[in-house]
Amino acid sequence: MRAQLRLAFPVKSILCVAILLLVGQPTLAQQSSENQTRVQEVVADFEATVTKAVQADGGGCVMVAVFNGNKVVWSKGFGLADVEKNIPATANTIGRTGSISKSFTGVLICQLAEQGVLSLDDPVQKHLPELSQLAGMPSDSQPITYRMLASHTAGLIREPRSRQSMASGPIHLWEEKIIESIPKTSFKTKPLTEYSYSNIGYGILGLAGSRAADKPFMALIEAKIFDPLKMESSTFVVESEEMKKRLAVGYLRNRRTGELDSTVPTREHLGRGYKVPNGGIYSTVGDLAKFAAAMMGESEPELLSAKMREQALSPQQPARGYGLGFSIMSQRDREHVVGHGGSVSGYRADLRFDLKSKWGVATLRTTQYSPPVQRLLRNLISAGKQSGQ
Repeated sequence: MRAQLRLAFPVKSILCVAILLLVGQPTLAQQSSENQTRVQEVVADFEATVTKAVQADGGGCVMVAVFNGNKVVWSKGFGLADVEKNIPATANTIGRTGSISKSFTGVLICQLAEQGVLSLDDPVQKHLPELSQLAGMPSDSQPITYRMLASHTAGLIREPRSRQSMASGPIHLWEEKIIESIPKTSFKTKPLTEYSYSNIGYGILGLAGSRAADKPFMALIEAKIFDPLKMESSTFVVESEEMKKRLAVGYLRNRRTGELDSTVPTREHLGRGYKVPNGGIYSTVGDLAKFAAAMMGESEPELLSAKMREQALSPQQPARGYGLGFSIMSQRDREHVVGHGGSVSGYRADLRFDLKSKWGVATLRTTQYSPPVQRLLRNLISAGKQSGQ
């Protein structure tokens, strides 16, 4: 089927769309005929590149979804989800999203703000008094707020001291690890001085939001984001047998021998200490596309009001390239690309989407090879411009 699609671009593009309709796959029906052809060419070129590169990599898999608004127009898995068992990857293969989880945490905090549970400019210590134990608070500093933590402008260091012990342990003890980490967390800069990416800051953010709502953090994400968007392949703990069968094995490659090793990535499924609000979500590329569509205001129900979405997806000073849980990747004349990347042991992820053209790309992978996602999105945006989209 995929070979047929590659041969169909661009000469047999109409036949290609007909085949997709017959088998019930997502189509480009809402695009103009000219736009369909150009998009198909862009996707075909990307598919050929990734197919060759994953084969050359020789270990692991890549999953990709291309979407426009709330429509996934193309998706595919490349390589092997399990090398030892020779299980091929599909678009429905599950991977770890790493720091894309921060985007979900940021959205949750914005939701709680809109519901009056908290204010973005509330001192976090109001709901998490343990924050007074932070090490070396600079003199004359403003109290740390939810907005500061969500935009990485609170000045906190990236990881707490004793990182290895704080970032390990079963998932059900993650809140205890946060509390243990606070006295081991100091400041890189004074709050609101500069952008300073902080994993522990996002751990604190998730726990504080949970305290404010008086509900478990993971249950809040499920009830307020996963369930409304029908993200049925997204979770913090892969429990069902059906999902376990779709979970990709994570791999590290020995730089000297080239051998693949899944030991550490597999062990981390049991937990990573405090790293839940900042890196704990499992998902598929299709589910990530649903989340992106909601953040573009292209799905029902809405996660956030248009006004709050604009805040989340706009730079929060002094951070020029980060909003409330989202990286601001590009702000050109006809392009406003936002999203997030993610990296944990054995797994990589990338989600990015353009707020103007509504094109987006989601990827999950366990390969050392990194697909040219930025080029793909730029080409998709360009294809839309050329056809007057």
